[in-house]
Amino acid sequence: MTLDERLENVAVIGAAGKMGSGIAVLISQEMAIQKLKPENKDKIYRLNLIDVSEKALDGLRSYLRAQILKRAEKTTVLLREVYEDRKDLIENADIINAFVNDAYALLDFTIDLDVAKDAHLVFEAIFENEDIKIKILKKLKEICRDDTLVLTNTSSIPISYLDEKAGLDGRIIGYHFYNPPVIQRLVEVIAAKATTEELKNIASELGKRLRKKLVSSNDISGFIGNGHFSRDGLYALNEVERLKEKYGYHGAIYIMNKVSQDFLIRPMGIFQLIDYVGVDIFECLLRVMRTHLGDKSLISNLIDKMVNNKILGGQYPSGAQKDGFLKYENNRPVGVYNIERGKYYMFDEDWKAEIDKEINPTNEKFSPWRALLMDPKKQEKLGTHFDNLESMDIWGAELALNYLKETKKIAEKLLSDGVADSTDDINAVLTNGFYWLYGPINDYV
Repeated sequence: MTLDERLENVAVIGAAGKMGSGIAVLISQEMAIQKLKPENKDKIYRLNLIDVSEKALDGLRSYLRAQILKRAEKTTVLLREVYEDRKDLIENADIINAFVNDAYALLDFTIDLDVAKDAHLVFEAIFENEDIKIKILKKLKEICRDDTLVLTNTSSIPISYLDEKAGLDGRIIGYHFYNPPVIQRLVEVIAAKATTEELKNIASELGKRLRKKLVSSNDISGFIGNGHFSRDGLYALNEVERLKEKYGYHGAIYIMNKVSQDFLIRPMGIFQLIDYVGVDIFECLLRVMRTHLGDKSLISNLIDKMVNNKILGGQYPSGAQKDGFLKYENNRPVGVYNIERGKYYMFDEDWKAEIDKEINPTNEKFSPWRALLMDPKKQEKLGTHFDNLESMDIWGAELALNYLKETKKIAEKLLSDGVADSTDDINAVLTNGFYWLYGPINDYV
């Protein structure tokens, strides 16, 4: 069965979540374009959006209409070609509205998993709980056709493990979209030992149609992206434990967040990134990897305390950032949490100025990430920046260079452990999925 044929009936499990909803937007647009081709006008297309909550599905309805509209507005040239036989559609607004209505007509919203029984492709995008994932995958095995293919959005659970436990006989592949799927370019693809060649080919063709950057990872828990991110975060957490005696938890978190963002020129500091992903999600990544890799070092007492105290980060349905390690106003950090005292210290207090002076007593200025993002001389300027760090006699530079060496060491171990096949794959995941300006394996250190 071709991808075009499989796109006639698709299901997304966990469709109302932040990952499932983004996947639904992408697939609905591709399905609508297929449906509008003259040779497909008499075919029935159905995108079954399945979740456990009617309330969540209500939110999904309005979200999808808004997102399909937004994407249609950005693809009017393509849509003019799609609707070239519709002489009644003259203005861009007419074409856009027609596409939104046509795409929306393909959607079914339900809490009934049995609706997936006729799907040719199923996207599994529930939260990272392997027991529940396996339960759902077993149910899909029971109700679906023998040739139904499953793409799981798991970010850390080995695909071969899921395949074996669910008995899918190789009809499953890891297809890890990055958040948010509508915007993020990267999809990490992880084949199980038994994943069929047909599914590998379908996954590859789908990625091209969705205009995604596909990077293959080997089937080792955490894969490339979270294999690096979890250990990168653990390094910062361990540094916090070392620095907290002098600076308190709030000061130590602030130091490592600032060093990782300003001195290493990342889009977010490490603790802002953990908040964005979700402190509880980070804890889950560590737990899954610790279980499947047998590596007892993949644990953080501070993370566990934050989760126990319900300081979880994440986002509101609007996309606004929830408080976690940092406190946010208008999605900008304005304070930092101290777990021992159970309070946020705001950035306008004296402690921040004192720490800033210790980190950077000479008040060195660095180009921010955004300024270098599209700079044609980015690589040259990055080289100059890290050369300058090595010549600076300031504490912040020392912390940054140690961190830079650690991120490289983490990446090199992913390579030597066989998680990644090449340096280019590792660097591609970090630059495309995490928006780093440079890969962790570099010549800067």
